[in-house]
Amino acid sequence: MWTPLAQSFFEPSAEIIAPALLGHWLIRNTPDGPCGGPIVETEAYLTSDPASHASAGETSRNRVMWGSPGRAYVYLIYGYHFCVNAVCRPTGTAEAVLIRAIEPALGEELMRRSRSVKHIHELSNGPAKVCQAMAIDRDLDGVSLCDADSPLFIGSNPEVNRFRETRWPIVRATRIGITKAADSPLRFYLEGSPFVSRRGTGNRLKGRSE
Repeated sequence: MWTPLAQSFFEPSAEIIAPALLGHWLIRNTPDGPCGGPIVETEAYLTSDPASHASAGETSRNRVMWGSPGRAYVYLIYGYHFCVNAVCRPTGTAEAVLIRAIEPALGEELMRRSRSVKHIHELSNGPAKVCQAMAIDRDLDGVSLCDADSPLFIGSNPEVNRFRETRWPIVRATRIGITKAADSPLRFYLEGSPFVSRRGTGNRLKGRSE
């Protein structure tokens, strides 16, 4: 049903991939079926970026970032929340895109089992919420995002341009939830989506990324 994005899609810089991922689907394969939905908010973390986990060099925690593109980098924050990233750039150059929010369009019932909320807009409007709802944890660190049989992958949306049009514009804004390089305009979101974690002052992109 879903054709994953090719590994070559993730070879450019995370700054390019972050807006390009908007509208494509993050999909979790579970024993009870798939769940997930289109990505509506991302953040880029670049080479020599002081906010990046790779800024201090390769460690056991961030090793996946230094590997091949198109893999999931999953890490723990605050001792109990997980965040998931898509690794970018060729092996040896550590960059990644944080998936900050998705629209739960597939397997909503499965997602609600993992994350019980009153309003659907609270189900996946933040990076830790996405991981909780989709049961993403460190066990998925390093899995391929380019394989439909993987427990987690990013599916190409054949209607991505139409999806973006209905939630246009794409906004480029500063990152949130960090202290280092917090003023870097490396967060991207679809302004018309009700699942964006936080809106703010930013620039509307003129082009429509493919």
